[in-house]
Amino acid sequence: MADTEVVPGWRGQQALPLIEHLARVARRAYEAGHFVEAGCLRPRQLVALNLLHEHGPLSQQALGEALTLDPSNVVGLLNELEERRLITRQRDRADRRRHIVSLSPGGQAELAATGGQLAAVEDEVLKGLSPAERATLYELLQRAVAGTPNACKAMPCGEPPAPC
Repeated sequence: MADTEVVPGWRGQQALPLIEHLARVARRAYEAGHFVEAGCLRPRQLVALNLLHEHGPLSQQALGEALTLDPSNVVGLLNELEERRLITRQRDRADRRRHIVSLSPGGQAELAATGGQLAAVEDEVLKGLSPAERATLYELLQRAVAGTPNACKAMPCGEPPAPC
């Protein structure tokens, strides 16, 4: 048996390279399904719409913080979504400097359609896992995301942002 040399700083079971690889495989499968060309949502757009679906209307700033995006990138993202009539932006009545972002009926429909397409890709990519293992993976990933320093919780309009 050959000696195995330990690489300094390497802990063995590193999850991030596996997560990155799995994300790349899933992204390629999604793109190969021609969902992107068909006008479906890109991952960042999907996450934004899903946040609005789960939390209701949010200030533009709170949405940007939840997405961990620079404010200038948030504006570009919201412009794209607004052009497609997937969201609406209105001035906050309490503070005219703020914009409130809401999911439109068209956004809800697009979110539902894209969710079905992503489910098919996810079924293919995660076919090596049992339903119970997939549920555990999802729960662990949610906990990991919630524990990241940049994962500010999106708060409904009018509530102060959660501390990061």
